[in-house]
Amino acid sequence: QVQLVESGGGLVQAGGSLRLSCAASGRTFTSYAMGWFRQAPGKEREFVAAISWSGDTTYYADSVKGRFTISRDNAKNTVYLQMNSLKPEDTAVYYCAARPLSGYEYEFWGQGTQVTVSS
Repeated sequence: QVQLVESGGGLVQAGGSLRLSCAASGRTFTSYAMGWFRQAPGKEREFVAAISWSGDTTYYADSVKGRFTISRDNAKNTVYLQMNSLKPEDTAVYYCAARPLSGYEYEFWGQGTQVTVSS
């Protein structure tokens, strides 16, 4: 298993930036691809970004492409989400998740961190 703890959320004005961090503990961090998801009030959880175990490959939702950047530091067992040009519609609870390389689903989730973007 792997335990995930997010941090870095907060209140920011539209156009501002935040960097989320997700610290992992437990099994070998490089055994997992990592992802960020978000859930706004009254909406379903949605995919935001993902990164391969090595960091060589990244994926983004169309809604954040060009504004958000996912990265990971395997030496620190941490994955990041740099969020720039934030919009009010980015307001949500952001979750990081881990997908075992041998699997197809994200099996481990953090507790989430709130991001609020004011207009």
